[in-house]
Amino acid sequence: MSPIPAYTPPDFSRPDLAAAPAARTEPAPADGVLPRGFHATSNHPEYLHLGDGDWLLARESRMDAVMILRGREVGVMEPRLVKRGDPVVVGRSEEGEEGIYVHPAGFSSPAAAAGKFAFRTRGTRETPFSRSYDELYAVLRHDRAHGHIVWVLGPAVAFDKDSRDAMQFVIEQGYCHALLAGNALATHDLEASRFRTGLGQDIYTQALQPHGHYNHLDIINEVRLHGSIPRAIRELGLSDGIIPACERQGVPYVLAGSIRDDGPLPGVISDACLAQDAMRVHARRATTVIALATQLHTIAFGNMVPGYHVTAEDVVRPVFFYVVDMTEFSTDKLANRGSLQAVAILTNAQDFMVNLWHNLR
Repeated sequence: MSPIPAYTPPDFSRPDLAAAPAARTEPAPADGVLPRGFHATSNHPEYLHLGDGDWLLARESRMDAVMILRGREVGVMEPRLVKRGDPVVVGRSEEGEEGIYVHPAGFSSPAAAAGKFAFRTRGTRETPFSRSYDELYAVLRHDRAHGHIVWVLGPAVAFDKDSRDAMQFVIEQGYCHALLAGNALATHDLEASRFRTGLGQDIYTQALQPHGHYNHLDIINEVRLHGSIPRAIRELGLSDGIIPACERQGVPYVLAGSIRDDGPLPGVISDACLAQDAMRVHARRATTVIALATQLHTIAFGNMVPGYHVTAEDVVRPVFFYVVDMTEFSTDKLANRGSLQAVAILTNAQDFMVNLWHNLR
């Protein structure tokens, strides 16, 4: 049985939708400037009425973007990328009144019978996650061959020997099609490969090493001396870990920088807009996202990812989004921004990765 739920499209024969007007556009008055009354997209499936009952599904979406409609082609882009004269869809209603229909219930299943009052209606630290893990295993096995699995990683994954080995296994076995992180994840993974430490602490025994606080700075300096991460991996003979596994397997990784970065490593994108553009490439393709122990990158990428994906065969399927962290903060923040599909698994990075490793083996 497929772990991917079926999609139920809207009933466009409904009288209100049958009588809906065609969607309207207005030209953008300048580069990066939108016409007043522009329509801002959600992460749900959205349809535009072209007239005469012809409704067109936007093949991709995201929070807080806009639609550009040319004939039967609808593109969804960030407002800063709009060019003067682009035909921007306008309209603030979402039930067809202006030819725009937002469909949040396409993957809904019938609600379980319950009274008007019930306990434990949302995930918290006391929620059991057995079913979430089982569903995740099934989704990963399906999407290894039939999807695009994106991992969003914080540096904690590289601070522990077992979690780092587990992530290397995940990459080598095809369960990662793209990796998004910051300067720290790559730095400390390469530090572990070179010195067996993370911020100067042995990644297995956790013993502090003499002058170990230099290690992450030394590896940054070595990589900068070699000119690039791939060249440093080759010439320093770094064979184990997350980033070397990505290089061997041809898995693309995007390293988005921040103000507090040491170095940074060559290849880290320090321009926030360029980093967003690079991450958005994978948001458009993602079918499953696992965001692990990184609040800022989780929330940033979550706001870029649609709640659905249209396959090459025109099948509409959900995008699964798992947030693995010690607290509910990231999931709550995404829910407050409209990304309601995010599922929390509340545990530490090491336990999650080792659990995944054992079950996928």
